[in-house]
Amino acid sequence: MSIVRAPQVCSLQAAPISKTLVFRPCTTRAAGRTLAPTEQRDATSRTLVISFAKGGKGGKGGKAETAVKEEKGGKAAAGGVDVQKISADAKKDADERMKKCLNVVADGFNTIRTGRANPAILDKITVDYFGAPTPLKQMGAVTVPDSQTLMIAPFDRSTLKDIERAIQESDIGINPNNDGERIRLVMPPMTQERRKDLAKQVSKMTEDGKVAVRNVRKDAMKKVDKVELPKDDKKALEDDIQKLTDLYVKKLDDMAKAKTDEVMKL
Repeated sequence: MSIVRAPQVCSLQAAPISKTLVFRPCTTRAAGRTLAPTEQRDATSRTLVISFAKGGKGGKGGKAETAVKEEKGGKAAAGGVDVQKISADAKKDADERMKKCLNVVADGFNTIRTGRANPAILDKITVDYFGAPTPLKQMGAVTVPDSQTLMIAPFDRSTLKDIERAIQESDIGINPNNDGERIRLVMPPMTQERRKDLAKQVSKMTEDGKVAVRNVRKDAMKKVDKVELPKDDKKALEDDIQKLTDLYVKKLDDMAKAKTDEVMKL
């Protein structure tokens, strides 16, 4: 870093709190010009700018003339914008939101019945418990005695009828067997037509997930556009967000293929 020497005596002081260096010039006249150099360094941006007030006699009126301008650490001089931090924050936010979209689709897949007993198929069923819709899994303990059977033991035996009715009115396609103490659910064999219907549900959930992921990308791009970044840095950030989008779309496709194979397996 070079410093332009002015034909005058100046003092350099460091502000104890803001960590800003400031020149304190003495009043000097040279060749009909009054030079009043000021130098400030932002403690976070590492940007150094020294300006000289240029004018007529007495230094009145004039424009600021930049003598030294230095940029370091991948930060734009205008406004001290931290490019690295903005990029990292934007990618982290997009990644977290896309991951949530993936988890929503995964939870939806768990509710789709296959040929094996899976307690997750009961997650979307609610029971009318004293006038309040209550998740079935909060009404009793669910166990898996064998690969084809689910057993529900209510915490309150008086709710057996309510639980039975909720299962019958749901779309899981299983007829509950109430023995007065527990409810048994036996997974019936699925027809090929039923398997195709479930595969279509998997496909729809996957497409909904992709739309959600792409909406996250669109929102991230809008936020990037609102920040004044150097053209190359902005393009690199947009490319990174697009790569992140492609990654999660592929993950959704892989999840959908695995679930479809599970549903269609005889």
